[in-house]
Amino acid sequence: MGEEVTIRPFAEHDTAQVRQLFITVNRLLSPPGLRDAFEAYIERALTEEIDRILAYYGERNGGFWVAVKGDEVVGTFGLERASDNAMELRRMYVDPLARRQGIARQMLQLAEDECRRRNVSRLELSTAEIQQAALALYRNAGYRLVREETVEGLSNKTVGSGILRYYLEKTL
Repeated sequence: MGEEVTIRPFAEHDTAQVRQLFITVNRLLSPPGLRDAFEAYIERALTEEIDRILAYYGERNGGFWVAVKGDEVVGTFGLERASDNAMELRRMYVDPLARRQGIARQMLQLAEDECRRRNVSRLELSTAEIQQAALALYRNAGYRLVREETVEGLSNKTVGSGILRYYLEKTL
């Protein structure tokens, strides 16, 4: 049997592993024709968010958690305030070598529990069409599609050039 996965709040000493997981997952998601756009997205998100996690999520009345197995970060997710009664789920990633072990489900459950603890009644999220496994997880967990749009442009939340993005939510 392998080691148990523990989900705990992010600590500064997690920065390098979180950064590497973010880069690895996003490079794997990058369609061949969008490599340059994804690299620009990665650099922007590192600067604006990943390299300053505590400040970024603190400024947004949120938090950031890591899933660890032994000393290895195998998953991440963040929550930031979207409105008075909603949080947004962000940066839910699982290491490609640790997938299909229920880690994403555990993180999603903890995110929902954290929202309830904060008396927040809705959890919102978005995911791209290229993340079919994530989309299936959210739908199986009771999230409903509220809109979809083709993203153009670049921010620390999205990379564009014609990628279809799905916006989902769940009332808790």
